[in-house]
Amino acid sequence: MIELLLLGVIAALIVLFFNREWIKNRFFPDQQRNYTIDDKFNSGKREREKEVDRLLSKMGKNGVDDLSAKDRKRLDELSKM
Repeated sequence: MIELLLLGVIAALIVLFFNREWIKNRFFPDQQRNYTIDDKFNSGKREREKEVDRLLSKMGKNGVDDLSAKDRKRLDELSKM
């Protein structure tokens, strides 16, 4: 009886192992797979806007002097996009 139970558990593990991609895709689908070109563009635009907001808030009350040279260059690049 114990041997049959052990054999059943091993068989179930083997079936799960060979179907792991299907299980992963079925229960944990890739969210970006269904994105359209517009969705990807808008997502990138939102990320750029967040980075600009972060850099502008970093400037604070003292102006551009609070930014490092790297941050100023990145803000300039983002403003041209």
